[in-house]
Amino acid sequence: MMAFSWLFVFLIFKLSSVDSSEPKPNIIIMLMDDVGWGDLGTFGNPSMETPNLDKMAKEGALLTDFYSASPVCSPTRASLLTGRLPIRNGIYSDIEHAENAYVSVRHIGGIPDSEILLPEILREAGYTSMLVGKWHLGHEEARGSTPLNHGFDHFFGSPGCHFGPFDSANFPVYRDSEMIGRYFDEFVIDENTGLSNMTQLFIEEGLSFIKEQATKDDPFFLYWSPDATHTPLYASHAFRGKSQRGLYGDAIMELDSGVGLILELLRELQIDQNTFVFFTSDNGAAIYAGEEGGSNGQFLCGKGITFEGGMREPSIAWWPSHIQPGIVSHQVGSSMDLFTTSVILAGLSVPEDRIIDGSSLLPSLLEQEVDPERTVFYYRGNEMMAIRRGMYKAHYWTWVGPLGTVDPSSTQPSNCFGQEVPGVTSEELTDHTDCPLLFHLGKDPGEKYPIPNDSHEYMDAMLTIRAVETNHKRDMVPGEPQLNICGVAEDISSPPGCEKINKCVPVPEGTDLEPHDCSEDPYLYIQV
Repeated sequence: MMAFSWLFVFLIFKLSSVDSSEPKPNIIIMLMDDVGWGDLGTFGNPSMETPNLDKMAKEGALLTDFYSASPVCSPTRASLLTGRLPIRNGIYSDIEHAENAYVSVRHIGGIPDSEILLPEILREAGYTSMLVGKWHLGHEEARGSTPLNHGFDHFFGSPGCHFGPFDSANFPVYRDSEMIGRYFDEFVIDENTGLSNMTQLFIEEGLSFIKEQATKDDPFFLYWSPDATHTPLYASHAFRGKSQRGLYGDAIMELDSGVGLILELLRELQIDQNTFVFFTSDNGAAIYAGEEGGSNGQFLCGKGITFEGGMREPSIAWWPSHIQPGIVSHQVGSSMDLFTTSVILAGLSVPEDRIIDGSSLLPSLLEQEVDPERTVFYYRGNEMMAIRRGMYKAHYWTWVGPLGTVDPSSTQPSNCFGQEVPGVTSEELTDHTDCPLLFHLGKDPGEKYPIPNDSHEYMDAMLTIRAVETNHKRDMVPGEPQLNICGVAEDISSPPGCEKINKCVPVPEGTDLEPHDCSEDPYLYIQV
């Protein structure tokens, strides 16, 4: 389990690299949407169209073995902000075995009140927090699942993704606690041309927040979460048609420019040396989107899948005068680590009344220490699909869906198109628990060559992994699944503030208003 480890204890003795007399550092987490490991120049993309992120890596640390907590969006976002696996924090479904789920327009559940989110803890240390972009952890004010109910002081963005356009109500865009318009309406996304100014708005909001907070004595937390790289893709006029990679590349270039503007502003305000910045993605690139999806480099499959392409993320840490420029960290890490790392940076302690799966990244980033025993648990819904321990990864279950189609609108899209590996990429959910598929990710990062199960290497590695599995399952107490119940999301049709701009939308006549089992809405479980 990525929980309390020697790294946490070790950190206490390693804070010599961080002057305790300095003010608490500002924290910026940049979480991209569906950006793959192979989308950045510094991670090997031949287009070399991410100069600002490449520079960020040269000035900071490039993390080669960093994972999202889930192969899909909502569970990863919940885990980043809680430091806990989705099966613990409740952002999953158990209607179907080993099935992904996300907070859709039809779900009425969201992040539970019982979970403690990062901005709630940082508030104790005097931090002012803002979310810019995508929330995707609930949209019902009455159920307490909106950003301002969970510690954020400011919010500009949407409770969901820019899915649409819909025949009825498109997702609302909020300023703090009130709607100020809707995607495709007031906030235009042209589905024919791919033109939209949303990324520019997200950049401007992030810059404005930083400028305002820089005039104050208290530290800030900016959670910058734009979503232009999720289908339907979009980019502004200044970037449309600029990339050799098409519209997806245009979106990447615009996001890269935003990263550059944010880092440059930190330098101009002379707060760069007191600001910890981390860039990563919520899951792997969407293979099912074809040319509208990104690249997962040499890794197998993509979004929605627990092979490496679905969960290993392009990640960069930046903190001038603290992180040695240009280091490459092979420390195994997880988006859940950002919770624990941020809490420690703020001089606080993680909650002791619950299991925290995230560990601190500071020993690896500040001292280049590596914990060889760090473990990654790869979950889909209610099932532990795989375990990574050191260089070895064991698959207990495999599933990639249909291998032969690429169609973003399909209810059964391919998440592994063109990457069939006989005996490995199974179109049906396949149980390997008696004899897991084992790979050495150093020798075989593409997971193409299973280690023979009668070899000494297999037996030695599995002896350790089996012990880890036993301990993990023994201590696992799943949270109540929040993505089992669907219904009419009133705060999508008529959110707070809609009456002020005449944008309230009545629920269509004949709609079943009663909450019901989401199994009646099977389309919710496609890989989006």
